[in-house]
Amino acid sequence: MAEQRFIYGFHAVISKLRHSPDDVREIFLDQDRQDGRARDLIKLAETHGVHLILSAAARLDGMAGGMAGGVGRTGGQNARHQGVVARVSATLRVLKLDDVLDTLAEPALLLVLDGVQDPHNLGACLRVADAAGVHAVIAPKDRACGLNATAIKVACGAAESVPFITVTNLARSLREMKERGILTIGAAAEAESDLYALDQTGALAWVLGAEGDGLRRLTRETCDRLARIPMQGSVESLNVSVASGICLYEARRQRLTGT
Repeated sequence: MAEQRFIYGFHAVISKLRHSPDDVREIFLDQDRQDGRARDLIKLAETHGVHLILSAAARLDGMAGGMAGGVGRTGGQNARHQGVVARVSATLRVLKLDDVLDTLAEPALLLVLDGVQDPHNLGACLRVADAAGVHAVIAPKDRACGLNATAIKVACGAAESVPFITVTNLARSLREMKERGILTIGAAAEAESDLYALDQTGALAWVLGAEGDGLRRLTRETCDRLARIPMQGSVESLNVSVASGICLYEARRQRLTGT
């Protein structure tokens, strides 16, 4: 039997059904949910021929409790799974950066995450990347969290829509981006230039570091440029997903306006 894993939350399950219905083995739905959202999920499952099982909330709590990522920050298991859990194929799409770049009809916009450890932050970064029209998110295989159930749930469907590429050597991957004509900009608080002073209309990869530690030395040295986010208040740093949004949306703004 093929290996399987669980995903949970309405956004994650619905996105999986829409993008990769053949990977969904069965869906478990809280038997007490009779709202419009539950009805829409039932209809979508029927459309794709996916078996849906009405289950007691306690069963879903138990399934969610066995997933990677621990208890949700909002407290309680039901807050994590929202009353829906899906059993899906454990086989993830194995993509290479060239697979994405070769299909683009516009300059590449990439997000590189250097050692993000928190799956909540990874999920939030994927969600931001999807909203900003990023073509792929790249992260190292080691010293970083993977795309587990928590990250997928927090991503609210973006884990299915944004290619997530893991690499064994991040510095080498950055050099390969340069060979493809992609400007690599590392976000660093000590940089002389701020992000608004840079031309971001061409092929670009924003590189952001882990929570607290920032970019690793080799990653920092490999980037073409470093840029900082202007900080007007008293805090010294921003959450990596917030910083990603600021950087990516400035790149998107410049592409839309040409300035």
